[in-house]
Amino acid sequence: MTPDDTPDTTPEPRRNSSSSLRRALSILMYLAEDDGHPHGTSLTDLATGLQLSKSTVLRLLAPLRDTRLVDQDPENGHYRLGPQNALLGQVYLERLDIRRTASPLLHRLAQDAREAVHLVSFDPPEIVYIDKVESPQAVRMHSRVGGRQPAYCTATGKAFLAHAADEVLDTVIAAGLPARTPATITTPEDLRADLALIRERGYAIDDVENELDIRCVAAPAFNHAGAVVTAISISGPASRVTHERLPEIGHRVTETARELTELLGGVAPAS
Repeated sequence: MTPDDTPDTTPEPRRNSSSSLRRALSILMYLAEDDGHPHGTSLTDLATGLQLSKSTVLRLLAPLRDTRLVDQDPENGHYRLGPQNALLGQVYLERLDIRRTASPLLHRLAQDAREAVHLVSFDPPEIVYIDKVESPQAVRMHSRVGGRQPAYCTATGKAFLAHAADEVLDTVIAAGLPARTPATITTPEDLRADLALIRERGYAIDDVENELDIRCVAAPAFNHAGAVVTAISISGPASRVTHERLPEIGHRVTETARELTELLGGVAPAS
């Protein structure tokens, strides 16, 4: 036992098992903080950060160490996440079904926005519709699951491209940027400028760039590595998805994408 491991004698009230579990989980989350403890943290800092006594933290650490969810450095006594977390994360990701996970969010978004909602994947230079919830309104957008559209002129495609590696963007540009409507962005310079705006704003807009009279707003969802794994869009006739509605729709789709990112165990890159 290191000097830092010496329990204090602060009395603590009795805790039920639910409270103990929550506190033990708070240790894991504390050690996993992005800005925190890549080299581990001492018992004193852990107790201070969680506002618990040292004796409480030591008691909670015992089963976490037994299961290798937490390890202790033998040299300095600091605690850090153990290798069992990697196994749990791997199993979770292997069993994750993005379409099924996203489905309740898509249906809620379609009901709230009263427009068509799409979930897409990226197969450069195109996007692929992997799920769709129809608009509850009579006039609807014509699209189908499995259908493909160019990435450079669709909101979902630009949501991917805004966070893609340079070589991916170069591949899309090399495939050509033909005008599909009078509003289509057709030069690499203008496309790069639009992608920079998307990163700043948080969502992408297809302002009647892919189909006549169709306006679309999309936001990316990220995986555990901070890469865009899918994108969600709201699409509808330009007469309904007006310029005045874009901020409101952008907020709705961005919040839904953020929820999906959390469900996927993902993390959005720092803005």
